[in-house]
Amino acid sequence: MKEQYEQLIGSSAAIRAVREELQYAARSNAKVLLTGESGVGKDVVARLIHSHSGRAAAAFVTMNCAGVPDTLLESELFGHMRGSFTGAYQDRRGLLETAHCGTIFMDEVGEMSLRMQALLLRFLETGEIQRVGAERNIMQVDVRVICATNRNLVDLIALRAFREDLYYRLNVIHIPIPPLRERREDIPLFLRHFLRSYSEQQGTPCPDLTPEAISRLVEYEWPGNVRELQNLVHRLITRRLTRAITTQDLVSIPRREPDTRPAAPPAATTTAADSLFSRMVEGGESFWTAVYPSFMVRDLSRHDLQQIVGKGLQETRGNYRLLVQRFNMPPHDYKRFLNFLRKHDCQMPFRRFRA
Repeated sequence: MKEQYEQLIGSSAAIRAVREELQYAARSNAKVLLTGESGVGKDVVARLIHSHSGRAAAAFVTMNCAGVPDTLLESELFGHMRGSFTGAYQDRRGLLETAHCGTIFMDEVGEMSLRMQALLLRFLETGEIQRVGAERNIMQVDVRVICATNRNLVDLIALRAFREDLYYRLNVIHIPIPPLRERREDIPLFLRHFLRSYSEQQGTPCPDLTPEAISRLVEYEWPGNVRELQNLVHRLITRRLTRAITTQDLVSIPRREPDTRPAAPPAATTTAADSLFSRMVEGGESFWTAVYPSFMVRDLSRHDLQQIVGKGLQETRGNYRLLVQRFNMPPHDYKRFLNFLRKHDCQMPFRRFRA
């Protein structure tokens, strides 16, 4: 949907502020950090910055740092030499070389390991590329870096999961993008845009929405933000409705019912890390069945895993052998558990928990 990237949809005050910051960013070559929840359109803003900048005629290269295994991320970014690892049958340039004189957009930068953060920091300081397996730097490139994350990098810095010096390198221009529920007046504009775009793609007449249907969609919280709304419209268009869309077609969108209950004191938020920790400590489930599968499919972030390990070490006063027992693993899994944490930069210093 090319036209999605040619405009920033919305007329709310929040989106007008983003549009103004975007214009400032496009006039410079400064690094940009985009923050916001998943699905708010950070990739759209990154493309607009590039397309309105002096680099628009050069390449715009994208990379999802969470979608590439750490063992391959260095090769993807910097390239590799023939024979540097199994399967490296020829020299290959990386994404930074591909983006020379253009822009690279690095999404989910908060999921990058500490080792890769150090390599990225070195590149930002020197602009030099050293391919995997090379004995010296190959070349110096001119690349504009735009990064995005849905994580709070300041919190990750406090947990020593993100380098403070890298944060200040990336955070030259900071553009926070608000979630859809904070700019509800933009929802009808998104609906019309996606209805028209998908109808043209499918070659079907563009359906209308009844006022009740629009009201239901505006009231909805949209936890998946613009991406969730876009997918909903896509599903509706594939049904090829020849009538107006009504609330009966919105079975997946719950109605907001008025809450008549007396106000209760706010409850503490239960995170994914809290839930998994409880499954092990209170439910007796093993770390390998409760936490490991979710982490390996990236439903659980490195930050979440560090929180789980940290909570366990607080209870065991920094003793990893007791932690293995606490997480319902057999004693002979001690080395396997530590190797797993080291591999993913999630081993916490035990001394801080012994005070």
